[in-house]
Amino acid sequence: QVQLVESGGGLVQAGGSLRLSCAASGRIFNLKTMGWYRQAPGKQRELVASITSGDYTNYADSVKGRFTISRDNAKNALYLQMSSLKPEDTAVYYCNAEVFTITRSSYNYWGQGTLVTVSS
Repeated sequence: QVQLVESGGGLVQAGGSLRLSCAASGRIFNLKTMGWYRQAPGKQRELVASITSGDYTNYADSVKGRFTISRDNAKNALYLQMSSLKPEDTAVYYCNAEVFTITRSSYNYWGQGTLVTVSS
């Protein structure tokens, strides 16, 4: 099995910064596309940013220029640097990964989520 564990969430004032981390472990051969999603109360989960194994990145329009996604393949880790945070960024942030396992199968995994709260 594969586990994704997020960390780095918390309470921050508007205009502040946070860095989220996601550590992947388990029967991993390699990690393919990884991404951060978020879900605010009463809303659907939405893509925040994604990054391919070749470091091609994609961002939601609402976070372009403020958030930066990155990965460390040697550590099986994913990061999200969030700056100029706004109250509307408040949500539970989830790590997602397409994993090619040691059994040569691909599966999609989710972390348990980390709460980011931005106060005005």
